[in-house]
Amino acid sequence: MDEVTIYHNPACGTSRNTLGLIRNAGIEPKVIEYLRTPPDRATLLSLIAAMGVPVRDVVRAKEPRYAELGLADADDAALIEAMLAHPVLINRPIVVTAVGTKLCRPSEAVLDILPQPQRGAFSKEDGEPVVDAAGNRIV
Repeated sequence: MDEVTIYHNPACGTSRNTLGLIRNAGIEPKVIEYLRTPPDRATLLSLIAAMGVPVRDVVRAKEPRYAELGLADADDAALIEAMLAHPVLINRPIVVTAVGTKLCRPSEAVLDILPQPQRGAFSKEDGEPVVDAAGNRIV
């Protein structure tokens, strides 16, 4: 079975929903609580490169620390330094599979990179259905 890794924040509903969708596919992922075990520079840069997104897309701009640090006009190097110093600034969840690496916002974005299909119905914590009883994505 392909290994799946999730950079997870258990206090985040989107992260919890994403983890639920991974498990609904019958996969028990490697869970990295990135606030307790932050990625090092090489890992963070590797994740950003694998996602193929701008550095700014990985920064959590809604986090109060973002404004406190004046990151609105910061360049990529400053954003990386800020995320390394303050992991709460890393947007989540980031999921790594053999199919790809993705920032899974919304949580159902993880369905695009899971190596196995869903095994049954799944609804988000707020009750929004995402997957039907046959394991098909609801659009």
